[in-house]
Amino acid sequence: MGNCPLSVKEMPNTIDSALVWFRRDLRSTDHAALFHALKNARRVWCAFVFDTDILDSLPRQDRRVAFIQASLIELDAALAASGQDKGLIVRHGSATAEIPKLAAQLGVQAVYANHDDEPDALARDAQVRGHLSHLGVALFTSKDHVIFERHEVLTGNDTPYGVFTPYKNKWLAKLTAFYVKPYPIAALHTRLAPVPAHVHGVQTHIPTLPELGFEEVGDLKVPPGMSGAASLLADFLPRLDRYDATRDFPGTKGPSYLSTHLRFGTVSIRHLVNLAWDRANAGSKGAQTWLNELIWRDFYHQVLYHHPHVVGHAYKREYDLIKWAHGSKADALFKAWCDGVTGYPLVDAAMRQLNQTGYMHNRLRMVTASFLIKDLGLDWRRGEAYFAEKLLDYDLAANNGGWQWAASSGCDAQPYFRIFNPISQSEKFDAQGKFIRRYVPELASLPDKALHAPWLAGVSLAPHYPHPVVQHDEARAATLTRYAVIRGASK
Repeated sequence: MGNCPLSVKEMPNTIDSALVWFRRDLRSTDHAALFHALKNARRVWCAFVFDTDILDSLPRQDRRVAFIQASLIELDAALAASGQDKGLIVRHGSATAEIPKLAAQLGVQAVYANHDDEPDALARDAQVRGHLSHLGVALFTSKDHVIFERHEVLTGNDTPYGVFTPYKNKWLAKLTAFYVKPYPIAALHTRLAPVPAHVHGVQTHIPTLPELGFEEVGDLKVPPGMSGAASLLADFLPRLDRYDATRDFPGTKGPSYLSTHLRFGTVSIRHLVNLAWDRANAGSKGAQTWLNELIWRDFYHQVLYHHPHVVGHAYKREYDLIKWAHGSKADALFKAWCDGVTGYPLVDAAMRQLNQTGYMHNRLRMVTASFLIKDLGLDWRRGEAYFAEKLLDYDLAANNGGWQWAASSGCDAQPYFRIFNPISQSEKFDAQGKFIRRYVPELASLPDKALHAPWLAGVSLAPHYPHPVVQHDEARAATLTRYAVIRGASK
């Protein structure tokens, strides 16, 4: 398959046994690494590691860990359906140690995994590859998380794109049915092997959250696992043709809500792109808009791969010269933003949605990010880190790309002088206040016209709802002054 970075000549001859290492690809169908392992090995085991190198840095109540844990239960059942004692081997520890240890215990000749292009993941995989090499075990990795990766969509000068539209055009020109063809795994499931009794330390069940050192989180709001992805997709498809008209309104059921499933691979990106592409080619504007969003996802992943400095630094390096607000007042403004008590109803509703559900509507991600950066004058990295902690669908490439877009420091970002007005955004995208009333109930009794800026309507809500922490016009002027350093750096 062309979806694999190894050519047919480079693929190993049939081997006795192999291990598939699941990471951000928690499904048993249309799975590149699983397909290549089943195709090239007589016996195949599957494993997942609750990686303490990642888990130890997370809060003890984390929706993502809960989503993974629930999705693994379903994945284990799907793999076990092919025979007794088959299923998922689960370890809890550092993946850099656990995968080589498990490969040695099983006596495999190869480990198969799918690419993860985040800098920390690449460093982890390099360590695992080295440890496996000492054992005489090969590590084969495949493209699976995106349609086109790394060096597959480049400019005419063989350089990565820095602007989305020409990237999108090249991406679409390259797309053929071959790239969205699913990996045919079902016929090979008989090669999944029972877990041998001598493999010490193998979990006989999927560990619970308390066993992993985490607290229960209650309702995830997003149904986990492959079945959860399938149910959300089935619900979205009848709405797909209207996606372009509904996607920007948080009080309307417009998005697919599949972002978490794409993040953890409980649905195949090939399947989604194929659906969107077919409908777009049939004339659906909604499908074309959705396909563009999926292409943005590929775009941000290739930006991260080619420009890893974006983790912690501006893509446009001169933007690191900006002096952001700091000190106790800045900290108080940041806390008001985090808690959803800025006095701007749409911003506050969005932040409360994030805190309560682990999800935020895409339009509101732009609004809240712009507000933090260009109304409060705070470093975009503070907001990026908060979203990274709270978002169930957190993906480093997309989160970083979105925040740098809002900060005007990123790849194909909005101009620095484009500053969202939180009041006009509210009036345009939540005109009747359906979303605001849901998450800021203390404003629910206000008439629509007063809901978006109560203080301008002469409504006093103290002490139940705060006055604005900043005045937008004054903040806008301060932002233009703050960004003036960029104009100086570009001369």
